Amino acid sequence: MSVRVRFAPSPTGHLHVGGARTALYNYLFARANRGVFVLRVEDTDPVRSTDASVTGILSSLRWLGLHWDEGPEAGGAHGPYFQSERRALYGERAAELVAAGRAYPCFCTPDELRQRREEQFARGDSPRYDGRCRGLDAGARARLEAQGRAPALRFALPESGAVAWDDVVRGSVSFQTEVLEDFVVLRSDGLPTYNFACVVDDHGMEISHVIRGDDHISNTPRQLLTYQAFGWEPPAFAHVPMILGPDGTRLSKRHGAASVAAYRDLGYIPAAMVNFLVLLGWAYDGKTELFTLEELERLFSLERVGANPAVFNLEKLEWVNGQHLKRLPLEERTRLVTEFLARRGHDLARHPAGWWTAFTRAIGDRLKTLADAESYGAFALQDALETDPAAWAELLERAGVGPRLEALAARLEADAEFSLESLERATRGLAAELAIKAGELMSAARVALTGRRIAPGLFEVMALLGRVKAAARLRDAAARWSAQSPHAST
Repeated sequence: MSVRVRFAPSPTGHLHVGGARTALYNYLFARANRGVFVLRVEDTDPVRSTDASVTGILSSLRWLGLHWDEGPEAGGAHGPYFQSERRALYGERAAELVAAGRAYPCFCTPDELRQRREEQFARGDSPRYDGRCRGLDAGARARLEAQGRAPALRFALPESGAVAWDDVVRGSVSFQTEVLEDFVVLRSDGLPTYNFACVVDDHGMEISHVIRGDDHISNTPRQLLTYQAFGWEPPAFAHVPMILGPDGTRLSKRHGAASVAAYRDLGYIPAAMVNFLVLLGWAYDGKTELFTLEELERLFSLERVGANPAVFNLEKLEWVNGQHLKRLPLEERTRLVTEFLARRGHDLARHPAGWWTAFTRAIGDRLKTLADAESYGAFALQDALETDPAAWAELLERAGVGPRLEALAARLEADAEFSLESLERATRGLAAELAIKAGELMSAARVALTGRRIAPGLFEVMALLGRVKAAARLRDAAARWSAQSPHAST
């Protein structure tokens, strides 16, 4: 069987983590089976759907590397790929259901439906449509239409029986039709409901597998009954597990950033995001955790997706991101760092390309996210130095710091070579002359130059700052120490 899968987002906001994982699983399943990945935009909610959301979703998918074979901008033989452009087709299909006796007009108003549901709640009954319009004869329908009531169309459910399917992830699943209700197919304004449009489009686009979150399980019996009413062969269904926050509740904004774009802005890279998302429900061998997208395109299978909920662990995401950054060649890592810093408003033209490479190299394995380049590299990115109060307080309690920093500033100014090797020789040589440990001088210099106790290597810091700025910061720290330290007069 030819594999055709789809990702069908509703453009009412950003691409969130759960949707991104669904898109990823569909994409990987298509690639692993040499199939087709279709992108369809379910924009039948004219109030909430926006062009900005469409643009954002497409941008996020591209950022992740999930390129669709058919859909918006790509085209294809099964379009249009926006549901808002397929409205006439839904009307035609709904008319077929009415002609076959599988759908009927419902004239109940929203207020009437709301009142009946409240009465059902009060009686302790499960709220559901009571089917009162199902038995209306032609005369009754004509009278209601004469009152100006625009009917919706409801699907006529079988009065009894069960709907069952063999879910690729969850195994055998069954629903009794008694727990369902005659659901709406077309609203009174002619717009289709999700369950109806989904079936019409999946059939028309020849979708072979529907891979989606398990919050859609309750929709599946309605969709299977619709397939049955049309006499169509349904696709295989695979309902992947829910994503939970660390507190065990469904992942939401209260757990932090929820959209793919937000994680991009926080400094995570696409390769890591893809790697992390795939592990929210899928495992290869129980041991291997780091994968490239290309590897996943070969290894992914639905049989390795579990049914238990997955927990979104931000610490794990940061670890995965750091590992992927560490594996990158320095040139590529530098490109990502500079692109991130440019988005954050830093002027890259202040330094030549070689300086940015040295900057990225100096941060080294401290780079867990691209944002770490901004925090660990603040000493070189900002003209005004921000000093950690605790680190400065510790420096004030040490004797001899001011004169030593003054002496080091003079050595840097006299260093004509100003290379990593010459800077190390000058610093260690001064420490030997002062009869102190090199580490003692270097730790004081690190705070003076970066404002922190923990920073990139001292000699890389000096080289990045340059002779003038490095010497100036050492002298400024020396003056501050002399003005504030209780040891300054001794």
